[in-house]
Amino acid sequence: MHAQNLSRSEAQRRAQIISNVSYEMFIDVRSAVEADCPHFGSETVIRFTASRAEDIFADYEAESVRRVVVNGVEQDLSEAVRPGRVHFRTEAGPNEVVIAGRSLYSRSGEGMHRYVDPADGETYLYTQYEPADCRRVFATFEQPDLKATYTLTLTGPRGWVLESNAPAAHREPFEDGDRVVFETTATFSTYITTILAGPYHVAEDLYTADLATPETPDAHDIRLRLFCRKAISDLLDADLIFEQTKKGLTYFQDLFGSAYPWGGKYDQAFVPEYNLGAMENPGLVTFTEEYLYRGEASELQIESRANTILHEMAHMWFGDLVTMHWWDDLWLKESFADYMGTLAVAEALDRPESWVTFANRRKAWAYVMDQGPTTHPIVADIPDLEAARQNFDGITYAKGASVLKQLVAHAGEEAFTRAARAYFARHAFGNARLADLLAALSESTGKDMSRWAALWLQTSGVSRLTLTLTPDTDRATIAKAVLSQSSTDPLTGISVVRPHTLALGRYELSGGSYQRTWSERVTLEGASLEIPELAGTPLPSEASFILVNDDDLTYATVQFDKRTLAVLVEHAHEIADPLAQAVVLSNLWEMVRAASLPAREFVRMALRVVASGAEIGLATVLLQRALVAARRYAPVHEREALFQEIADDAWRGLDSAETSSALATEYALAVAALARTTRTEDARALLAGEHTAPSLTMDEDVTWQLVAGLASAGLVDEDEIEARYAAKPSAAAERMRRQALAARPGAENKRRVWDEAWGDASLSNDAVSALAAGFARDEAKVLDPIRSGYADLLLGIWGSRSQEIASRLVGGFFPADLDVDTLGSHPFVSRMNEWMEANREAPAALRRLLSEHIHAAELQLAAQRRAKDGI
Repeated sequence: MHAQNLSRSEAQRRAQIISNVSYEMFIDVRSAVEADCPHFGSETVIRFTASRAEDIFADYEAESVRRVVVNGVEQDLSEAVRPGRVHFRTEAGPNEVVIAGRSLYSRSGEGMHRYVDPADGETYLYTQYEPADCRRVFATFEQPDLKATYTLTLTGPRGWVLESNAPAAHREPFEDGDRVVFETTATFSTYITTILAGPYHVAEDLYTADLATPETPDAHDIRLRLFCRKAISDLLDADLIFEQTKKGLTYFQDLFGSAYPWGGKYDQAFVPEYNLGAMENPGLVTFTEEYLYRGEASELQIESRANTILHEMAHMWFGDLVTMHWWDDLWLKESFADYMGTLAVAEALDRPESWVTFANRRKAWAYVMDQGPTTHPIVADIPDLEAARQNFDGITYAKGASVLKQLVAHAGEEAFTRAARAYFARHAFGNARLADLLAALSESTGKDMSRWAALWLQTSGVSRLTLTLTPDTDRATIAKAVLSQSSTDPLTGISVVRPHTLALGRYELSGGSYQRTWSERVTLEGASLEIPELAGTPLPSEASFILVNDDDLTYATVQFDKRTLAVLVEHAHEIADPLAQAVVLSNLWEMVRAASLPAREFVRMALRVVASGAEIGLATVLLQRALVAARRYAPVHEREALFQEIADDAWRGLDSAETSSALATEYALAVAALARTTRTEDARALLAGEHTAPSLTMDEDVTWQLVAGLASAGLVDEDEIEARYAAKPSAAAERMRRQALAARPGAENKRRVWDEAWGDASLSNDAVSALAAGFARDEAKVLDPIRSGYADLLLGIWGSRSQEIASRLVGGFFPADLDVDTLGSHPFVSRMNEWMEANREAPAALRRLLSEHIHAAELQLAAQRRAKDGI
């Protein structure tokens, strides 16, 4: 175990010794504007109570430590300081430890990230800590159950915005800069402390107590602020974001019967080169600035940003107010926030289509992870911080949220809300475990929820539901209908029978579309359940079908019978209800991944759905999946024709005045993705303005994607790329410039890109991803010789770079588009399986990442092998 890794047992021992923690931090970032200065000053005074005299340590990933003082006694640094840790001995009772050193600025999005804006040369700082990078900035006890209060003094360049979790108590000039002393915070965990510093643009508003409902009589005024880089301040839709923020605050305070717990401010900052969607720091939430859209925002983009805003707001209660003891219960905050964010978009913002997006995006992520080699129970076993970093995944977030949606269907909304209120009241500003939540749920429902939790939260794998219809003697009606389930936990090999509360819906063709004509909610608690309501009703025909998991209430895939499958593939575009359509399409995509539905059938079905005017979120996902299906799941001999079909459909949509602006953008992005091989000259004409699309806005994103696509075809040279960037430099343009240069064809350029990505340790997180995306845009015969040395680089890069950068290199350069060979596999996959066998002692996080990519490649190769079979 690396010295910087913290084990659960170490954290438990420390928590038994230490309590009543407070931090006083002195951070000086005046050096941020000096390009050649890699570090900043950091001094921390930690005060705590020790239950006994004991040897313990604080966590600090410093460039250097210059002073350690324990209870007034200067310590010998050679004895106290170890990599990532500062060791000392406590006294029983009150203790005070002072640790001073120099911390490093980051380019990886971890710790104190420093960014220089190419548009104006301004420097911006922000922090990102979860799960354990606070220790990169100041000395801490880096574990979630040692909650503390924080008093920060932050010194920065003169005139800079200097912000943190708490409001500023006072600000004053200090030498050549400014110094701000912040109010002491309420109690929370180290991973959600935060710092924001730089010449940020600021917008302000106010949430007034009278906006709250009678359910929150203790509601108070809250100052609202938004921050972003000055160069993109014109992209900040402050009015809409403030409106959604206010509605969210009213909604959650009412739902939880509890006022916003973090005082009188709620700041939201949009920052560059951010690794996540957002982070729930109390009082100052950080977001990726990708949520500040460069063109006209589509309804899907507005919904997506709103979902993240409300996801993070839900964390103010789930996660910040009540926090898990250790990372085993990470789901206690992330599953709830994922579910609550979608629910709040649907109810507080009156956007029920958020559940359509959830079904086709979030749940799809969960199904991928849960059927892969790294699946785990929602309540996971997390022995150390390295394992914790790997569990911010589709199980913890999306499966957990899906299971909570099932819980609400099972227990009822009122019981769920009562349980949440009791949970917050009992554990406010403290920590909780699964047992604490189950106690609240059992009380509110009047049922013992332990069995439900054991089956849903402590097992792995996806349930498969099947509806079996037995025809009556007349062959026209149903004699018997049986709903059954099957699931085997892939970790234990044991069959799992979960309780499912779900709906069945009959859909019949009427007036050119399939409409729901009957619905029934049922509870499947055993392996099977007879549905008497269907007995005596007409057997489904070509003009009707029965949908299992209508309303998408449970977490399960559906096994369609052959007749139903044929109807759905042919007529999915005629299903009127968007959520029912999403459930169908989600299951059909799972069939493609499982090699039980040919990619060609899915592509053609997806194009029909998109062209029929599907909800934009669904249409976006389907166009993306059609491209993936054609490129990765279809065999080589079918791809050119499928690419042509996708391109032709996209161009028909672009040329039609009936196409919405949002869909025209998605069609244009599809055209750009195919520009290397398909209708290349048309794409060139679109970029040059020689071909106009009536509904398309040629914004920065569309333009640069076309540039990258045409660069990969050799039709845009380096001079044109550089000229476009010079004409309008920006952070987004810098990323796409790098990607477009990397996309240019030929072995010489691809070797340059490969060497730069793997060899230049100064590259930022976004730069690595841009190089990887550009590199992949070429033929296998060009790329294969260059990436033949991929496996030889893995251990070295994992040991020498931060986990974020190493993950982007390993994942970004793993080939995604492999063609099945005559042996039914691919040499690269065979080599990687050999590497996994030979490197069983390699870091677990690296092995996990590789196993996921190998599994995805094997699924794609299996689908290519079986492509000759029909439905």
